[in-house]
Amino acid sequence: MKKITLNFADLQKLTQAEFHNFAGDEIFENVTTDTRTMKADGIFVAIAGENFNGHEYISEAKKKGAAAVVLQKGKIEKIPAKIPSIVVPDSVKALGELAAIWRKKLSAKVIALTGSNGKTTTKEMLLAVLREKYSVNGTVSNNNNFIGVPLTIFSTNASHEYVVIEMGTNHVGEIAYLAGIVQPDYALVTNIGPSHLEFLGTIQGVKKEKVALLKATNNRKGKVFINTDDKLLKPYAKEFDDVVTYGSHSNADVCGKVKRFNKFGYPVLSIDSEEKNLDVTVPIYGKTNALNVLAATAIGLECDLTKQDIISGIKKLHAPKQRLEEKELKNILILDDTYNANPQSMIAAFDVVKNIKYYKNRWVILGDMRELGEDSAKLHKSLAAPLMKIDNVRVFTIGEHMYNLFKELKKYYVPVWHFTDRKALIDNINDTDLSHSVILVKGSRGMKMEEFVNVIKEKYN
Repeated sequence: MKKITLNFADLQKLTQAEFHNFAGDEIFENVTTDTRTMKADGIFVAIAGENFNGHEYISEAKKKGAAAVVLQKGKIEKIPAKIPSIVVPDSVKALGELAAIWRKKLSAKVIALTGSNGKTTTKEMLLAVLREKYSVNGTVSNNNNFIGVPLTIFSTNASHEYVVIEMGTNHVGEIAYLAGIVQPDYALVTNIGPSHLEFLGTIQGVKKEKVALLKATNNRKGKVFINTDDKLLKPYAKEFDDVVTYGSHSNADVCGKVKRFNKFGYPVLSIDSEEKNLDVTVPIYGKTNALNVLAATAIGLECDLTKQDIISGIKKLHAPKQRLEEKELKNILILDDTYNANPQSMIAAFDVVKNIKYYKNRWVILGDMRELGEDSAKLHKSLAAPLMKIDNVRVFTIGEHMYNLFKELKKYYVPVWHFTDRKALIDNINDTDLSHSVILVKGSRGMKMEEFVNVIKEKYN
């Protein structure tokens, strides 16, 4: 099978590029920004970040076999000798431009997804079901930004039949930019919620940013998948040309309903479409994750997967790291949901705790939700109502913003303790009997809530 490569003519398409030491007949087989993954006959793109400067690793890249380097004007004193060099105004933009060129050479169908919650989980579900039949590549971990998305494109080769690309955003215009690079054949927005409001302004700003992916896909005559359970997304089912709807309502093209939860809290999902009907126990927690399975199923059906392909793929699922990741120890179950947090994902996690009947007690350890802007206090207080629906719940809170939830819960005599000091919270965890409990630990990335998960693990291992 013929390899995907870049040539000098491809490089000449880069914006305002200056070329040094090229013969003009070079062929390049890979592109990277990291010398640790540098391979022979590749291009090393030097990225200058806040805490690092890739230009300092050019000699290392050359030793590893780099056949050319991309440099950013003003970030290096002189052009390195004896290696083909391309000087550009912005090396991150050049990385994206190279990825767009690579994308056009791919025969693989591109599936792109974004959303306020569930992006990574849905991506992993989709990879699991598609791999039952096809050669599939996909975003590693959550490398879903201006650098991670191009690197996923470069890791896709001629043998792949599909590539699943996750896109993240916290500033206006990022999704449209990434969609321009990957040119999706299929696109899905998991949901619209109050995430990154500090930068996107309002929920309408979030919607506009996310829906840019659907518009870009529709413009190139691709297929879009609409979650009709999301009131902000549902109207778009009538706006685009080639649409598949999914949701819990019977009029959706792919309808899924959680019939019940087993005693361990796993959802039992029934899925109906025009051609397929199936029941399956989803081996990861949460009603929202059952809907994510439905999204993956809707795309899988459009990709000609059989009923058995889908069931087999679903059975192999496991929660991504720090996203309702279960850690079962002596008489306790930790739900490590420490990767990030916003109001929607908080409420979804509370629902999981509520539905696990195997353990008598329930503890919830919560850190601040960040990037919520001027509505932060109100949104933290709003978590009180869903928390109070959980039987035998006790709550530890930490952080400036979580103090608002603490005060709200105190009004209703919910057992809750607030901490401003991390050591004080650790001491209380160690002094508290958490046995026979399910324990949710959750907060925004900057709160480093995984530290408290580790404290519980050390105590009960």
